[in-house]
Amino acid sequence: MPHKSLTPGSFFAPARALVRNAVCTAACTLAALGALAGTAHAAGKTLVFCSEGSPAGFDSAEYTTSTDFDAGAHAVYDTLVEFERGSLNLVPGLAETWDESADAKTFTFHLRHGVKFQTTPWFKPTRDFDADDVVFTFKRMIDPDNAFQKAHPVSFPYLSDLGYDKNIASVEKLDDYTVRFTLHTSDVVFVRNIAMEFASIVSAQYADQLLKAGKTEDLNQKPVGTGPFVFREYQKDAIIRYDANPDFWNKKDVHIAKLVFAITPDAAVRMQKLASGECQMTAFPRPADIQTARSNPKLAVLSGVGFNVAYVGYNTTHKPLDNVLVRRALDMAVDKPAILKSVYEGAATVASNPMPPSQWSYNKALKDAPYDPAKARDLLKQAGFPNGFSITLWAMPVQRGYNPNARLMAQLIQSDWAKIGVKANIVTYEWAEYNKRAKEGGEHDAILYGWMGDNGDPDNWLGTTLGCDAVHGSNMAKWCNKQFDDLLGKARLITDQPTRAKLYEQAQVVFKDQVPYTPIAHANAFQLMTKDVKGYEISPLGGHRFDGISLD
Repeated sequence: MPHKSLTPGSFFAPARALVRNAVCTAACTLAALGALAGTAHAAGKTLVFCSEGSPAGFDSAEYTTSTDFDAGAHAVYDTLVEFERGSLNLVPGLAETWDESADAKTFTFHLRHGVKFQTTPWFKPTRDFDADDVVFTFKRMIDPDNAFQKAHPVSFPYLSDLGYDKNIASVEKLDDYTVRFTLHTSDVVFVRNIAMEFASIVSAQYADQLLKAGKTEDLNQKPVGTGPFVFREYQKDAIIRYDANPDFWNKKDVHIAKLVFAITPDAAVRMQKLASGECQMTAFPRPADIQTARSNPKLAVLSGVGFNVAYVGYNTTHKPLDNVLVRRALDMAVDKPAILKSVYEGAATVASNPMPPSQWSYNKALKDAPYDPAKARDLLKQAGFPNGFSITLWAMPVQRGYNPNARLMAQLIQSDWAKIGVKANIVTYEWAEYNKRAKEGGEHDAILYGWMGDNGDPDNWLGTTLGCDAVHGSNMAKWCNKQFDDLLGKARLITDQPTRAKLYEQAQVVFKDQVPYTPIAHANAFQLMTKDVKGYEISPLGGHRFDGISLD
């Protein structure tokens, strides 16, 4: 049956109100950026976005964070199916329609005609987008013998987290504008999953050019897509520049001529730039900035219920965190209300589950263990640690939609754990390095992290962050539990939502019993911008999209 959008039930009523998660030289100064923004503002053609960090790269298949997706997928690329701006409804992207077999093993996509890849100084396409590009995009990720992958071996963490490196049996070109995916096992979430950023479509022709030139790494450094903006220049920790794509297939959604990312890791500086007009939008404000922005007549504040969770994860492959009694003790020792008061200044709710209450299948019956340092010390004694122990506690160096101040949160947790004899040494790294060391290396003991929902399905919260397939990716607890994983596997086979919901509710019970991580908070989401920014849609999926935006 053909599909043009899919709706996973009652979740969408609240979801529509939720919030969505340039190269100059090193001599670029705030004054130069201010001049750029001022001129652009007057012309109404350039948007300057104060982003929170440098992307690790622009090949969205290689990464999992919104910092990377904002710079790559959201600006440069398209996917076969897209999420409608401001909601979790699926709408056509590079595929106009799609068919799904009754057993959810075969998916056929009917591609859009007349779509052009971007023309850049490093690539001039000689044909339109077609099935070859879709086949190459996915075969590069799933086929270790793919020529491009062999020449430029990289990992694809999101694909692996979903188990698609194993479950996609084939990707076939049926004709120039029809592609068929065949899976080994049923997956009712497949279409929603490939609407995500990791499945951004790249040019097979560009890849072939790079392969022949021995410059395969340029796929990550000089991106070429079909999306709304054409990448121009990048300087790490400084600026990214884009131009509007003159050949974009959906021109009615592009209203600015230029897009600039002013990379500004310090939240206070981002706020200063916004207030002075040096940027028109800023990422991840601190709670204290919200009231400041509301009192500034030149600024606008968009807000909504956050579709996210912040947590402290326990590396279950490291001793003594492999012991469930130890994890339960650490969990009981965290004073969550105090964290919400100090870190979020009240702009969040306490989290007890690995998904927010607005997600269908949320298990309302589950309750947190009470905050009880005395009982926690008791559990440590039972586990064989009457005098406690020392571990590392990693804290993110950047603000995220789910955590505005990881350093402060780490200090509060450090203090909580000290009360039960656990010494936590706080560790941090630059954001890309933080992710690499934690995901690929599993170097951390305990880690502050979080998740912003990517597709509106419960599987995205449970499978992607806690499933066995994700142990070397976004499963920061490195936790593989057969009972939990079997429940997720059964849920992927079933189309009936109430039946699926029961399985996910059971999986949450296993999670709560085994405590691979301690959920801390569901943060409210905010977007600050100057009042001349029009058309921005806050999305439940986190990150920032710039199509649809105009400037007065």
